[in-house]
Amino acid sequence: MATTNPLQFAQQVRAEIAKVVWPTRREVVLTTVMVLIMATLTAIFFFLVDFLIRNGLVALLGFVGS
Repeated sequence: MATTNPLQFAQQVRAEIAKVVWPTRREVVLTTVMVLIMATLTAIFFFLVDFLIRNGLVALLGFVGS
């Protein structure tokens, strides 16, 4: 593995950082809103699945227990 001195390392780091393309404010807001919407939809989906399973089990146990 090649070794570099601290000055070369700092220059290489600056060169790599210059290549980074930062997202615009609009992109950040848009992706944040999309994540919040997807998280909300996922929460609603799992709530409904849990609700259906719970009611199904209550109905089944009520039917068997009677």
